[in-house]
Amino acid sequence: MPSISQLNVFPIKSCAGMSRDSVRLTPHGLEHDRNWMVVDLQGRFVTQRTHARLALVRPSLEGDALTVQGPGMPALALPVDAAELANSPTIRATVWKDTVAALDAGDEAARWFSDFLDAPVRLVRFNPGNERTASANWTGDVRAQVRFADGFPLLVLGEASLGDLNARLAGKGVDPIAMNRFRPNLVLAGIEAYEEDFTETLRIEAEGGEVQLRLVKPCTRCPIPTIDQAHGAPDPRWPNEPTDTMSAYRADSRVDGAVSFGQNAIVIAGAGDTLTVGQTVDAELRFDA
Repeated sequence: MPSISQLNVFPIKSCAGMSRDSVRLTPHGLEHDRNWMVVDLQGRFVTQRTHARLALVRPSLEGDALTVQGPGMPALALPVDAAELANSPTIRATVWKDTVAALDAGDEAARWFSDFLDAPVRLVRFNPGNERTASANWTGDVRAQVRFADGFPLLVLGEASLGDLNARLAGKGVDPIAMNRFRPNLVLAGIEAYEEDFTETLRIEAEGGEVQLRLVKPCTRCPIPTIDQAHGAPDPRWPNEPTDTMSAYRADSRVDGAVSFGQNAIVIAGAGDTLTVGQTVDAELRFDA
């Protein structure tokens, strides 16, 4: 029977994640996921695509604070409650084609990230009073909320898919890569390799009732999976892996031939319930006409 084998929360977009045994599900994904984001002075999002060192920024939740740590840097404490930033200036923050009025996390946070990245940046917090929605081209009649994730509330990936990719890498003499290269929120055990590609709905029995997640769009892959998340840079021996290997077999016609790995998902039911590692999952396959 399929089950949840990992739950990962990424509080700050493109920074390291936190592995959780259990986490509350919200309408916009896992609680605290992508609630903060680094932006340049024009308000445009900053990610590992241009600043790979963000992988070395490690947030942790400690009571009412999000503590941020990085090599050679003092710890930075940020309030978890957005209400504490109610009097902060707003910044027009942009993720791809979406722009929202975000809350400035303050000068101390701006200095911390600017010093760490050696670039002028600021940190912003998603304002819960605003709304950002996923593309209706993929969600249909569901108005799916999302915070600072690239486009959708959740990313789902099967263990077996990574296992197959690592077998292909091994055949080329390349070391296996870790799941964190792909930054999934939910990792599933007990499904076949790439079965998530053909799954329509995940049903999970939780304490408050049934959680329903709908898989709506293949996750197209940028260069971030080439970045070793433990070192904040590509492996110099294979700087273009796993992209080179995936390009040979993961071109997806549903996204105009782009390389995909994993599936973006939205919350259909069960917001407010808790997901837990080990919960069984009923994966309903999609049967296209």
